[in-house]
Amino acid sequence: AVISLALGLYEVFGVDHPEGSPPPIDYVEGLAICIAIIIVVLVGSLNDYQKERAFVKLNAKKEDRTINVIRSGKSHIIGVHELLAGDVVHLEPGDLIPADGIFITGHNVKCDESSATGESDALKKTPGDHVMRMLAEGHTELKHMDPFIISGSKVLEGVGTYLVTSVGVYSSFGKIMMAMRVEMQPTPLQVKLNGLAGAIAKLGSTAAILLFFILLFRFAAGLSDSTLSSPQQASQFVDILIVSVTIIVVAVPEGLPLAVTLALAFASTRMAKMNNLVRILKSCETMGNATTICSDKTGTLTQNVMTVVAGTFFGDKTFDDKNNNANEMRLAAFANDLSNDQKRSLIDAITTNSTAFESDDHVFVGSKTETALLSFARSLGMGPLSEERSNATITQLIPFDSRRKCMGAVQRLPNGTYRLNVKGASEILLGHCTSLCSSTGVRSMTYEDRETLETLIDQYAKQSLRTIALITKDFEQWPPAGCADENDPSQADFDAVLKEMTFTGIVGIQDPLRPGVPEAVQKCHMAGVSCRMVTGDNVVTARAIATDCGIYPDGIVMEGPVFRTLSDAQMAETLPRLQVLARSSPEDKRILVTKLRELGEVVAVTGDGTNDGPALKAADIGFSMGISGTEVAKEASAIILMDDNFTSILTALMWGRAVNDAVRKFLQFQITVNITAVIIASVSALASSDMRPVLTAVQLLWINLIMDSLAALALASDPPTEEILDRKPLKRSAPLISITMWKQVIGQAILQLIITFVMYYGAPAWLGIPSDGLEIRSLVFATYVNLQI
Repeated sequence: AVISLALGLYEVFGVDHPEGSPPPIDYVEGLAICIAIIIVVLVGSLNDYQKERAFVKLNAKKEDRTINVIRSGKSHIIGVHELLAGDVVHLEPGDLIPADGIFITGHNVKCDESSATGESDALKKTPGDHVMRMLAEGHTELKHMDPFIISGSKVLEGVGTYLVTSVGVYSSFGKIMMAMRVEMQPTPLQVKLNGLAGAIAKLGSTAAILLFFILLFRFAAGLSDSTLSSPQQASQFVDILIVSVTIIVVAVPEGLPLAVTLALAFASTRMAKMNNLVRILKSCETMGNATTICSDKTGTLTQNVMTVVAGTFFGDKTFDDKNNNANEMRLAAFANDLSNDQKRSLIDAITTNSTAFESDDHVFVGSKTETALLSFARSLGMGPLSEERSNATITQLIPFDSRRKCMGAVQRLPNGTYRLNVKGASEILLGHCTSLCSSTGVRSMTYEDRETLETLIDQYAKQSLRTIALITKDFEQWPPAGCADENDPSQADFDAVLKEMTFTGIVGIQDPLRPGVPEAVQKCHMAGVSCRMVTGDNVVTARAIATDCGIYPDGIVMEGPVFRTLSDAQMAETLPRLQVLARSSPEDKRILVTKLRELGEVVAVTGDGTNDGPALKAADIGFSMGISGTEVAKEASAIILMDDNFTSILTALMWGRAVNDAVRKFLQFQITVNITAVIIASVSALASSDMRPVLTAVQLLWINLIMDSLAALALASDPPTEEILDRKPLKRSAPLISITMWKQVIGQAILQLIITFVMYYGAPAWLGIPSDGLEIRSLVFATYVNLQI
């Protein structure tokens, strides 16, 4: 371009022109080529700049999360970026620790610091004042004196608080992150397209080199008979070189990677507005080919707005707010019917055995199951939660364990004895009980009592209610004799004391389905995506809710303990029809995901707990919950559902297919343009006596600019429509360009070549214009551009 511009300027200013001749404009073509190149570079740079800005915004949103802190003596929920040194942060299982600090108080807090130290062992934390006291007493065993909370580590179990000492880039995790900043890796689709673009570029370069040498030999052969001056001959040679180089530029589909990047950036930005925060870009395109979705129940299929609507306590005292039966007692009447001692025992059992807390505006914050139970306790006459806990002496807290399906707390009573309060899955805790708390006192549980309670649990479950049991046991001392934890003699081994318990009562908690979930499940089935529900509820509750959602029409319902014992052959036979996995553990979910992938499925899975991390990592696309999910789950996932809603997964499916469609549409368009432009320029140059193609270098660059950049912008920003769900997902092994696409490309290319060549060689005779003048070239150029539209 620069050489052409220099020769053009030389012919204008360095050569004498006859008087009366038209003003020379030989420099225009070189100038136009330079301007076209500048425009192409600017458009590409602007697109890259906008893409980077979009990704910076998405990353900022991705890294933002809320944490519970104590500031000025009051509990607050703040953004992680607002955390300051001196704040006291609450620790719960699954939390990703945001800043360095010193452990203050808590029960059995263990952290995974492998991301910071490389050590995979769970490290138990000791409060700072205990460590100081142990050092003063002369203890030298440092293993049991670790009060340091390290940012970037994960809380595996236990609850507590710690004092923040350093934040941001001054924390240990911040220093690591600053040293680990790396370039974003290309997505699988980008890798495929880069390979395709390289192959096309090689073919285009070969054609351009072949054309250059053919025209060069013709130019050299005609030099002896040429009447052109030296500058004109040099200009003709440069024209040949420019045309050859331009063909290479046109043949190289540099817009393909740009189209993918733009499509992903556009989809990610729009998905963020629709409650899908994309953490890993490649998950967008992968989600478009998902064949199965393994979804949690609570909060995803249901609203996660839990309310205690039914219950039975002390043997014969019941209430039912769900069914409007005249003979059923309501909650208010039930509360009036209880004695003060019965109310107090229930309130203590609920308030002491909970990690939720009460905000300044008297709203309970925490697990939805726990907040439902606290609301139930408030209806029994519970005072402010902080006062209730201050008045109770807690000796030991046993955090929730997915294996046991329960959690517990040990309370020291005023008479000096200890009471273990446990709450959890009703049918499991019922198996640990040998006595029953009735209105007249504690008595042995008979076979009829157990059968009645099992029937009651089944009745609640059939009404889609989550059943939670409350059980207790009193001890003279704590820990009981022979039940001390070998790692901490001041604490009891929970498995050793969880037996011969007393059954206090059971509640039924209602969690209604989210609006639109049955319709979303039906759309997934129409799109060829099967839905499976994985839940910790019992079989009856799970089947009832799955039926309401439309997930369970006629498939298999199985419990986790049975599922995990299946052989590989039984798995392969069962999995295609498995629709509900009840009483499942996180390990069951991981096994399900792994086995489905082995069968060739593209698996999307949802998870909210710390133990869901392996399943989220094992899946092709992991969805974590933005509201109820732990930080560990969010870190393991590819997409965060900001509203915890199943219908948002359908949104991700639609946008994933839109991304794949946008790339394929652009690919089909781009290859057609490349084939036709290269053939038209090459054939017309070879057929021309002066070796000039019908499309000039400026026109070819203009086509390249419009077809590469603007077409990428136009096609990459197509939003999905409902019709995109009316087809089955593509297989993993599906080629990038299908047979149908090749038919379209070849058919369009042949049609455009026929029309263009007919116009070039036939129009001069029909219209009475010169066969090689500006008019016919402009007409062919306009025709070719309109054919693309």
